[in-house]
Amino acid sequence: MKAIRVEVPAEQRPSPGPREPASTTTIRSGRKYLGRRSGQHLIVGLISAVFLVPFFVMVVTALETPDEVFGGGILPAHWTFSNFDSAVTAMPFLRYLGNTALLVSLNVCGTLLSCPLVAYALAKLPWLGRRLVFGSILATMMLPAQVTLIPLYLLWSRLGFVGTFWPLIIPQFFGTPFYIFLLRQFFASLPNWLRDAARIDGASELRIYYRIVLPQARAALATVAVFQFVATWTDFLLPLIYLNNSQNYTLSLGLYNFVNQQGVMWGPLMAACLLFTLPVLGLFMFAQRYFVSGIATTRVK
Repeated sequence: MKAIRVEVPAEQRPSPGPREPASTTTIRSGRKYLGRRSGQHLIVGLISAVFLVPFFVMVVTALETPDEVFGGGILPAHWTFSNFDSAVTAMPFLRYLGNTALLVSLNVCGTLLSCPLVAYALAKLPWLGRRLVFGSILATMMLPAQVTLIPLYLLWSRLGFVGTFWPLIIPQFFGTPFYIFLLRQFFASLPNWLRDAARIDGASELRIYYRIVLPQARAALATVAVFQFVATWTDFLLPLIYLNNSQNYTLSLGLYNFVNQQGVMWGPLMAACLLFTLPVLGLFMFAQRYFVSGIATTRVK
């Protein structure tokens, strides 16, 4: 059966109506995008302001006189920088700074030497018991540090290392479970064909590790270095336990000098805390690009 086609005259066809210009549609979509982005930036700004309130209070208190700490307004009526002089002279600031810098540099170097090696072996080298060892490392991450605190102290005490820097340095040269896990996730995402091509050219496993793998892991290594720097710089508990000589104190222990029988010297204490915070803040601003890239490439959400 042949279909019959009926033609409708052009004057009887329904009008499609006026069509909006392309520029109007673009403007509307641009306004929606701008409004959505403005709302997101407003929410992020409010959250950032909440987190910046303690830092703002610290800066303002460091610039206030003792009478204005609790009785003044939001901003000091008389700006003073004498608290910074008191912060430096109330303790051997340079000695404590040198001790802290020594611990930070050695711990960062130890972490960057040990953790990538273990992570690479767990991610790329086939050997018997690899999954069992990796599971054991993850299990140590779930163990609270307070559980092993007393056994470790007894161990270092029998070795005669209590009162020295060695209990704070040696463990970093044997790897940290969290950093091993972080780097292992990154190494596992690297393609194997690069290693295979280098092996065909006669490169050994160590040469592949140092010349091919590590250059690709700069962002992940920078992330680990920042984490270790902050952890060592701000550590208070372990130096308090192992350092019983005031000549070996770190800056975190030196802040306790502002607490005496008359109370707390809030102005010098906040000035010292501000000086204590600035290196960490500067490091994060300098390494922010590598830090964010390292977090993204290691697939840690």
